Amino acid sequence: MVVDEIDPALCSGCGICVNSCPMDVIRMNEENKKAIIKYPEDCMLCGFCIEYCPEKAIHISRGYYKRPIILGWG
Repeated sequence: MVVDEIDPALCSGCGICVNSCPMDVIRMNEENKKAIIKYPEDCMLCGFCIEYCPEKAIHISRGYYKRPIILGWG
């Protein structure tokens, strides 16, 4: 599973997904001011972008699985 698509018809360009992504996978397209998936290979499947998107414009693909990185703090 990986961030697969951001529907430009639903995206309002608010930037919440960009700010919520800890891996900097999502960026804003300067031309149309909508979110785009810039670095899908860096997605760690945290789901923050999907959870915080007020427009529900972000979708994930089940055709690709990358083992999530598990970090311990201490």
